[in-house]
Amino acid sequence: MTSQIRLHGVTLSGHVHKVGVFLGLLGLPYTTVEAGRDQRDTDAFRRLNPLGQIPVLEDGDVVLADSNAILVYLAKRYDPSGAWLPETPVEAARVQRWLSISAGEVRFGPANARAVHLFGLKTNLADAQAVAARLLGFMDGALTGTDWLAGDRPTLADVACYPYVACAPEGGVDLVPYPAVRAWIARFEALPGVAAMPRSPVPA
Repeated sequence: MTSQIRLHGVTLSGHVHKVGVFLGLLGLPYTTVEAGRDQRDTDAFRRLNPLGQIPVLEDGDVVLADSNAILVYLAKRYDPSGAWLPETPVEAARVQRWLSISAGEVRFGPANARAVHLFGLKTNLADAQAVAARLLGFMDGALTGTDWLAGDRPTLADVACYPYVACAPEGGVDLVPYPAVRAWIARFEALPGVAAMPRSPVPA
């Protein structure tokens, strides 16, 4: 049923991890291809993604970049039930909102704070931590009284937001004040096929 799927990326990338998680949730076998900075500067990689960014997914003749775009592709191609990416207008809009949040507040909040500590990203750490705190407060409210971000079952909304929220403490962002978020992380990691986001040492 499936083509040979290849996922280009690095282990500590949350963008890459969310794609790997979704492949696991779908039960799709795939091969990982290391794509560190040196590999991403090669002509061969630039032919896959001229912007030089990860992840990149190869599925037969299909080559896609951008983690959220890849999630949508995989859901449309390999999930005929439509459970991960609902088709009804309200449900689809709810999922899309969280995909936008994952590319906005999640990226500029917990993801950037983590990147400062782990990779030396040159950005304002206090600003990133402030964005993360606002986001986590919002998420905690959204998850109070419900198990999942966009409805009564897990969707791409949860897949997209999970990795960088789960490892927010690596950027000096404490998850203790957000019990609903912590319970959601635990529920997500307990889903069959989910490999937890690798954790790095928390900064002192």
